Amino acid sequence: MTLEEILAGESKNLEFKVRRPKDGIKYMKSVVAFANGEGGRIIFGVDDKTHRVEGIPEEQVFSEIDAITEAISDSCEPSIIPDVYLQTLEGKTIIIADISEGRQRPYFIKSLGKEAGVYVRVAGTSRPADEYMIKELMLEGSSRSFDQIISTGWNVTDDEINALCAEMKKQALKHAPHLEEVREVGPQQLLSWGILAEKDGKYYPTNAFYILTGTGPIHTVMQCGVFKGSTKAVFVDRREYSGPLWLQVDNAVQYVLRNIHMGAKFVGIYRQDIYEIPPDSIRELIVNAAVHRSYLDHNNTQIAVYDDRLEITSPGKLPMGQTIERMKKGYSRIRNEAIANAFAYMHLIEHWGSGIPRIIREVQDAGLKAPEFIGGEVDLRINIYRKQNDNNFSDAIHTDTEAGNTSQETGQENQNTSIETGTGAVNTSKKDLNTSIEKSSDNKKSDDKPSFSETEQQLLTLIRENPMMTMGEMASRSGLSRAGVQYALNVLRGKGVISREGSRKKGVWVIHG
Repeated sequence: MTLEEILAGESKNLEFKVRRPKDGIKYMKSVVAFANGEGGRIIFGVDDKTHRVEGIPEEQVFSEIDAITEAISDSCEPSIIPDVYLQTLEGKTIIIADISEGRQRPYFIKSLGKEAGVYVRVAGTSRPADEYMIKELMLEGSSRSFDQIISTGWNVTDDEINALCAEMKKQALKHAPHLEEVREVGPQQLLSWGILAEKDGKYYPTNAFYILTGTGPIHTVMQCGVFKGSTKAVFVDRREYSGPLWLQVDNAVQYVLRNIHMGAKFVGIYRQDIYEIPPDSIRELIVNAAVHRSYLDHNNTQIAVYDDRLEITSPGKLPMGQTIERMKKGYSRIRNEAIANAFAYMHLIEHWGSGIPRIIREVQDAGLKAPEFIGGEVDLRINIYRKQNDNNFSDAIHTDTEAGNTSQETGQENQNTSIETGTGAVNTSKKDLNTSIEKSSDNKKSDDKPSFSETEQQLLTLIRENPMMTMGEMASRSGLSRAGVQYALNVLRGKGVISREGSRKKGVWVIHG
């Protein structure tokens, strides 16, 4: 523990006590909350209001360590064994109680019982866990997945099972890069994934069956909305999508695409659309929200489009062992294993753990700020910030168009560039377009060599290896989705770096320069 860490104040994993309270429950709430979460530290001898190091009197240090250790061991269920030690800071002695992340959840204060004694950390404070959170902790402690639990009192027919299998195969054929990769799916496969359970030779539906099909006792929807400004004070439009989970995802993605800016550029007679936020990143974030949210939480997944950002909120705390920092590095922790397996079969999930790092990279490659990840204690909110100035987005599109050798005639010729917002197109004025072209020309004079993102360089390398490579093969080799490959290829085309010659099936990629 450093002085800088203390001066930064309390956090979700750090709490100060100037003295050990006589009433042990006052700090035992934080002990069980840390064990039910990511772990944490309680520092005795630091004022929680001023952050001043007061210290523990030297003659009391060892008796205080014994008292803290004994109180924690005796007051919590299951038993929590803290690591309690002393440290000298600014010439004063402080006591640090390290509480590790627990595996036998839920932890609670014995004297309060399980119903009232379970605490969790929320926004840097220890709060009583509600009924949903206690159930979530119990599942984590027993290493069970909510979606694989049998839906008590419900039965499923052979026709319903066959209908789900047929629809899943249809989705797999729709999304798979190679049709030959799609295999048949039947009751035994659903059983192995946990979508069905078997008892006395009979199939029973699990929660995953009803979450996937959008029927039965578990009702979930995706709530989508467009809001004016940067708050929810004024809404422009709202929609709720129910039904099969994959259809909810598709509808939510299309809703977002209809309500963000889209640039259209023309190379010859061909139109290329570029959204301000990469569509593949939007889809992957919404898929993640559907697969990894808590279905014990009765709140709905929310997708909100503001003037300055796209915000996706997924109900439920992060699964045990997962943190935002680990998630950004590609560490995967699956909450709903049956749903995840179903989405993987349908090719809606591609590579375990690679999604978030790839999203961060693609968003930054599009010239946007890195996505913002907030919360994780009660829900997870992800923000992708939009371009603040629409004219800047327009200029960027014009620059790409000019670099792509689109015909740009002066005088009476029409300029083949437009910017679309939602479903309506607004044509730019000739004056603004000519200004953008002049700006682009000036930029080219100062730097004739275009710069490439890591993704673009990766695709250029693949094209050099095999000019006849298909987008599906590029997706397989690069780890991107087909939509991600298509987006990057469109950018390279816009820069005039590549072109496609020949037919769609037998054509080749040509690299210029």
